[in-house]
Amino acid sequence: MSVEQKVAVLGAGSWGTALAALLAGKGYRVEVWARRQELASTINAERQNRRYLPGVILPPNVRAQVDLPAVLENACAVVFAVPSHAFREVLRAALPCIPKGAMIVNVAKGIEEGSLLPLSRVFAGEAGEEELGRYAVLSGPSHAEEVGRGIPTAVVVASTSMTCAEAAQDLFMTAAFRVYTNPDVAGVELGGALKNIIALGTGIAEGLGFGDNTKAALMTRGLAEITRLGMALGANPLTFAGLAGVGDLIVTCTSMHSRNRRAGIEIGRGKKLEEALASVQMVVEGVRTTRAARLLAARCGVEMPITEQIYRVLFEGMPPREAVANLMTRGRRREMEEVALAAGLWRPERGR
Repeated sequence: MSVEQKVAVLGAGSWGTALAALLAGKGYRVEVWARRQELASTINAERQNRRYLPGVILPPNVRAQVDLPAVLENACAVVFAVPSHAFREVLRAALPCIPKGAMIVNVAKGIEEGSLLPLSRVFAGEAGEEELGRYAVLSGPSHAEEVGRGIPTAVVVASTSMTCAEAAQDLFMTAAFRVYTNPDVAGVELGGALKNIIALGTGIAEGLGFGDNTKAALMTRGLAEITRLGMALGANPLTFAGLAGVGDLIVTCTSMHSRNRRAGIEIGRGKKLEEALASVQMVVEGVRTTRAARLLAARCGVEMPITEQIYRVLFEGMPPREAVANLMTRGRRREMEEVALAAGLWRPERGR
C-alpha cells in the first residue's frame, strides 16, 4: 500500500481518533466515520476530538463524516474501531461498500454478548469464511491517550493469513508504534477482551482501599483464568504471555487511562454499576465481557472464580468486600496445577 492511499476508520471514539492520527502522520489520507454529524463537524473544524481525545491535534489529511459509503469508497484498508457490541451492526452496513481486496483490521476488544462469539467469528459469519484471509485483529497495551501523543507503544496483530498480518504490520508500524505479528487470532482476541474483567476487579480492590498486594494477586490469578478459558477455546497459551495477554493486562489494571479500572474504583467506593458507568462517560467493555465470559466458562466447564465474583458484584448486588472474602477463603490450590493441567503439562497421576 502506498501512503497516498486512503484508509477508512470506522468509529470516532478515542481509539479510532488516535489511530487516525497515527495513520495520517504516515501520510495516508484518513477518513473517519462518525455516527453524529455534530461530532464530525467539530473534529473537522477544531482539528481535534475534544469529546473523546482532547489535546491530540489531527493532521489536515484526517477528515470525519457521517456518510459511511463515502468514507469507505476507494479505501485500501478499513479499521473497525467501534465498540464490540456494535461491531456486527456496523460490519453488516459496511460490507457492501468495502472495496474488493481492501484489508480489514478490527481493534475492538470484546466478545459478542448474545452469540458469545469472538469478533473474528462474527466477521466470518457476516462476510464468509473465505474472507478471513483479509481480516486482522490489532491488540495489546495501547491506551489511545498515549498513542495519540506518540508515546512509544508495542502491540500485536493477528490474522489467519500471514500476508494479511504483515500488511497490517506495515500499515501501522512507526518509530513510536511497534507492531508484532501472531497467527493466533483466538488468543489475541480473547486476551484483549478478558483482561477488561480483571481490570474491573483491580479497580474494585483499589476503591475498597486495598493495596498493591491485592492487585498483584488479582492480575496473576486473573491471567490464569484468561489462559484456561482461552485454551478451552483453541488459543495458544503462549499468546497470553505476550503483548495481547500479560502486556495488555498490566496496562489496563494499572493505568488511570483504563475505563474498566476507573469504573471498578467507583464501584469499590460504593457506587452502583450505572453510576460508575456514567462517571466514566465512555464504553466500559469489561461489563458486557463479564457476562459473556461467565457463560462461556460454564459452557466449556472452565473454572473462573474471579470472573464469577465480579459478575455477582456487577449484576447481583453482592457487596465487593463479600466477593473478596469469597475469593480469599476458597479451598486450597496448588498454583501451577490449573494451567499446567489444561496445557497437558501436568497429570494428576504423577502426584501432587
